[in-house]
Parts: sequence; C-alpha cells; structure tokens
Amino acid sequence: MNPLPALVLLPLLGGTVAWLADRSNTANQQPTRNISWRITLMVLTLETVLLLIITFRHHTLPGPWLDHFSIPWIPVMGIAFQLDMDGLSLSLLWLSLILSFPCVLLATRQITTNAGAFYFLFLATLTGIIGTFLATDLFLFFFLWELMLVPMFVLISAWGHEDRHRAAIRFFLFTQGSGLLMLLSILGLVITHYRETGILTFNYFALANTPLSPFLSMLLMLGFFIAFAVKLPVVPVHVWLPAAHTQAPTAASVLLAGLMLKTGGYGMIRFNLMLFPEAAIRFAPVAMGLGIAGILYGAWLSCAQNDVKRLIAYSSISHMGFVLLGIFTGSNTGLQGAIIQMLAHGLSTGALFIIAGSIQDRLHTRDMAQIGGLWASLPRLSSAGLFFAVASLGMPGLGNFTGEFLVLLATWHVNSIVAALTATGLVLAAIYSLRMVNRIFLAPSRTSPSHAKDFSAGQMTILGALMILLVVLGVHPQPIMTLSMPSPLSAPPLSDRGGDTQ
Repeated sequence: MNPLPALVLLPLLGGTVAWLADRSNTANQQPTRNISWRITLMVLTLETVLLLIITFRHHTLPGPWLDHFSIPWIPVMGIAFQLDMDGLSLSLLWLSLILSFPCVLLATRQITTNAGAFYFLFLATLTGIIGTFLATDLFLFFFLWELMLVPMFVLISAWGHEDRHRAAIRFFLFTQGSGLLMLLSILGLVITHYRETGILTFNYFALANTPLSPFLSMLLMLGFFIAFAVKLPVVPVHVWLPAAHTQAPTAASVLLAGLMLKTGGYGMIRFNLMLFPEAAIRFAPVAMGLGIAGILYGAWLSCAQNDVKRLIAYSSISHMGFVLLGIFTGSNTGLQGAIIQMLAHGLSTGALFIIAGSIQDRLHTRDMAQIGGLWASLPRLSSAGLFFAVASLGMPGLGNFTGEFLVLLATWHVNSIVAALTATGLVLAAIYSLRMVNRIFLAPSRTSPSHAKDFSAGQMTILGALMILLVVLGVHPQPIMTLSMPSPLSAPPLSDRGGDTQ
C-alpha cells in the first residue's frame, strides 16, 4: 500500500474523530479536553511512523523522485489525485511534523472550550499543508492550497486574542484573493497546453513542457508569484501577517510562521523556478529587490516593537526575505541557502512563538515594557528564549546562520552592493533580538511573576529537541542540503498514467 495518500488524509480523518469524540463526551457531560488531545497526538504519531517508513524504506523508483501515487479524480477534465515526493517535499514534511508536536504538547493544553473543534481545525490545516508539499496535479495543489485557509481563518477568529476578527478577515482576504490569481494562471497554462497538444491535463510534469511565448510565460509566472509572495510574505503584500500572528492562538501562530509561510517558498521553487525558468530569470532582479526590501523593512520595524509577538512577526518578514533572495539568485548555493533558511526559521520562530505564548499565558501581557526580570523567576523559559533569540539573529553554529550565509554568498556573486545591503539586515537582527532578550529576561522586573510556573523538564525536553536540530543544521548541514534540493522536471515513472499507484 502506498503511504502518500495516508499522509495527506490521515490528519483530516483523525481530526474528524477527535471532534466527534469531543461532542460525544460533551453530550454525556464527561471531561472533554483530554480525549481530543490524545487522539491528535495519536494521529501525529501515526503520521511520523508513515514518514519514517517512507524515509528509510528502499525506493524502487529510478531517478531522484522518492515516491509516486496517482488515481483518477475527475478523468473527463484530466484531473487526478496525484502525489509525488522528492527530497524537498520530504524535508518540509519532516518540518511539519516536528513542529506539530510542540504545538500540541506545549501550546494547546490551555484550550478548554470546544477542544474537539480546535483540534479538528488544527489537523485540517495540517492536511492542507502536507498536501501542498506533495501534490503534482495543479488542480489538487490549488484545492489543498485553499483548504488550509478556511480552518486557519476559524482558528484565529474563534480562539484568537482581542482583535482576532479583523486579523482573521484580513488574513483570509489577502490569501484567498491571491489564490484566485494563481487559479487563473493554472487555467491559462492548462488551456495553452490543450491548444498546443489537444490533451486536457493538470499534470505538473506534462504542463512543464508546454511551449509558451515570453509574454505569456511571464504573465502566468506572475500569477503564481503573487500568490506565493502573499503567503511568504513579500513586501508590500505582507500587511496581513503582523496582525494574524499577534492575534492568533499560540498553536496557530506556530503553524503560520513555521509552516504556512514555507508553502510560499516551496511554491516559488516548485512552480516559479521549475515551470517558468526563463521568466524567472528575467524577473529575478525585481524579486531580489523585493527580497532586500523585506529584509530591511521587517528588521527595522522589529526594532520598534513593544509587543513581543508582533516583533517576532516582523522578524519573520525579514528572515523570509532571505528565502526570496536565495531562490532568485539563480544558483544552487542560493537555493540551498533558501531551503536551509526555511527549515531553520520554522524551528527557531516556531519555538519563539511558543515561548511568547507561554509568557502571555503566565503574565497576561505581550508588552515587553511590562515584563522584565524573568530570568530570576523563570530560568528554564528564559534560557530557552535566549537560545532561540540568538538562533534567530544568525549566531554561527546554528541553522539560521547557515542559511543566511549561503544566501549572502550567492548574492555576492550576483551583486556585491546587494549583498552589502542584505548584511545590514543581520545587524538589525542582532539589535532587535538582543533588545528582546534584555527587556524580557534581564531587565529589572516590572511584574510579579513569582506565582508563574516555569517550564517543566518534559517541556524543556521538547524544546531541547528543536535546539538540537538547529545545532545540526548549523554544524553539519550538508546531508540536508543534498537531500532537500528539488528534483528535476523529468516525470517519475507511471506519473502520466492516472490509474497507476506505484
């Protein structure tokens, strides 16, 4: 049995079971939180087992693609439920599961109302994210791309903070509107392919060979790029992100920063670079300019924030600017740096949002001016916050430094002035990260946190696993760099035969 469809569908099915179990217990007036929480943990454990099987089993497909699954979905329109995995997909799937466990173990135990619905929406979002990393039918890709938006909208709107409704609406409008532009590009590519070949298909590998004029190639590429730029996000279409991160519950913030932003970077690699290589080369100067703008703009605004979650949100804009820059340098070094940066940013920023959420739960504030002095009363939480803040600023020996260094190296070979401007963002990153550490953990206490409970040994073990992964990415990144490069556009065997399920 092929495990790829199970990877995509299991979270959605498991979330449904968690929701129904919660409703059943509520009707029987029994405690409801633990049953849905345990089912969610069980689903994530099964997902991990499936991914371990895929990772370490002997792969029979010749070539770089690791696994393939395809069955007809809407045959009359050439649409199939087609999934393919390469090293890039595998790396991001591992990131998805690694971050999902801290979300559930550390960030969702405070969910006491409608817990079943919360976990259903959480796992439904995860289904969309995982499916996006695997889908090679463009209609299926768009379907899963949109699928992750609705549950995230409800998570923010129903369980978020004081201004959650406005933040949720802004998030949905930006991501949904840009997704419609991507749909138009998909349809344009499919129709062009049909006119050239007489074959109606949404197959990624078949559409990659569609002959396109330079103008049409650029037009279609821009439709994809705008959708991915909103999700990454890229300045100036970033305005939904700070409010969404700030108002979302902690688990949703981790999903947003750690995983959903990575779908934008993944889409740029898989679609902009691979489907439209000539258009991407011509567009590269604009994309690199936008990347530099995001790096400097996000870092500068991070320096001006008092809300800790808002600071982390703006820093994400800056860090993901490195991803955009690396993707469009036109070199393998830049691409490898962008991928490592996506993985390291997911780990470090996801952990920072967990820590920020823990501080808010304990002290009921996100304002750094009202916190201070946590090192004396919450040493474990403070030491974890210090580690991940230092990782975020790009300390050598940690994963963020590896990604940013590779991007800077690739950028230097393209334009030394651009590289120098980019390095300014690293200086600003040190300023806002150390300012955050000083104001929250080292400055004189402005609150009374003596009643607050520090992280337990189990919680530190979970965060410690993320620390180890960041160290591995920093000191020995070569295996991940080799594994995570995207596979070429040659189709895996059987991918053009809709009923085959190799």
